[in-house]
Amino acid sequence: MSEIVTQSVSLEQREQKNGTRKGRKRVGSFTIGAIGAVVLAVLVVSAVYAQVQEQGKYSLKSPSGIAFSDFKGYEDWSVVSSARTDEVLKVIVANPTMIKAYKVGLPGNGQPFPDGSRIVKLQWKPKKSTEAQFAVDVPDVFTQAFVMEKDSTRFPKSGGWGFAVFNYDAATDKFTADPKSPSDCGIACHTAVKAKDYIFHPYQKR
Repeated sequence: MSEIVTQSVSLEQREQKNGTRKGRKRVGSFTIGAIGAVVLAVLVVSAVYAQVQEQGKYSLKSPSGIAFSDFKGYEDWSVVSSARTDEVLKVIVANPTMIKAYKVGLPGNGQPFPDGSRIVKLQWKPKKSTEAQFAVDVPDVFTQAFVMEKDSTRFPKSGGWGFAVFNYDAATDKFTADPKSPSDCGIACHTAVKAKDYIFHPYQKR
């Protein structure tokens, strides 16, 4: 009789242990699932925010009708050259159509850039590096994207080029179309390099 009781107690204890282990597995699975759901939610929110920001930027148009969306992807375009004034650090980038034209000798060979060419001058306020072991200026606050696009049909009066400026406000992380665009020169300044199809910067050797 005592053996039967002992076996019964032992069986009950094993069942309790199994139940505890199963419970722990369920809690562990729930915890992992909850963490996964939170991580997924954060990623989704971040992606949606980035998409909204991008859509907002690329919905802009200058007073002259130039759409910022015409330059979509400029963040990854190839560098043409750079420039520096006392107040502004500039990096000039161009789309694949224009880079291809540069590489076959334009505008130095006297030929005009083809329609569809697009170039962007990205501008930052500079600052002195506090990390370099020598005196050097580095980009600080991004301020502006000055854009040009070649379309002989749309812009026949300005050498086939359209000009626009999109300003960036770091405090709000937003772009706005410059109300005075085309400012920052435009065709008035670029006429000085008419012989180079109105483009100041050659494709720099690298």
